[in-house]
Amino acid sequence: MYFLEHFYRKTVKYDLINKFFYNKTKNFPKIKKIVLNFGCKTTEIRDLSSSLLALELITNKKGSLTFTKQPNIFLKIRKGHPVGCKVTLKKKQMFNFLEKILIEIFPKIKNFNGFLVNKKLKKNAFSYELHNTFAFNELEEHYYLFNKLPNLKVTIITQSKTKEELIFILKSLQFPIKNKSKYNSIGRV
Repeated sequence: MYFLEHFYRKTVKYDLINKFFYNKTKNFPKIKKIVLNFGCKTTEIRDLSSSLLALELITNKKGSLTFTKQPNIFLKIRKGHPVGCKVTLKKKQMFNFLEKILIEIFPKIKNFNGFLVNKKLKKNAFSYELHNTFAFNELEEHYYLFNKLPNLKVTIITQSKTKEELIFILKSLQFPIKNKSKYNSIGRV
């Protein structure tokens, strides 16, 4: 059931030792948490409640609303109003979600070739957006409730010190990551 967590603890750590140099075992980069976020552009209760319910169905954990820190005149949102919701996953729930993403969700997405890594990548966090939230079986059954969901933003936060460590961890967990090259298969980019 927890084969990804077992693989991470037993295999990926030893691969990190062979690839990078560490003085102490405390310096090993670890995956700290995964943050799932729906950002709504309106403050309608119906949109916020459906996105919060979708997060709870996906993760089996209670979510929380996010509030604005500053007013936005263009979106007509006042300071302190709810604008989205998020869930933070740690420990076993984090590995369960990673397992679900790698085994069930990515194979369902049509024309998915992986994620391109660019220069803007942070050294300890990798984030991406899922445009098709109906790849989750939990949401697919209740289409009428979740047909207007915004994109799901997933952020994986690690304790890595360099970008190379972060990419190595994600690639060793079989995450579909491609390095951006100068030349594409068609020609020059």
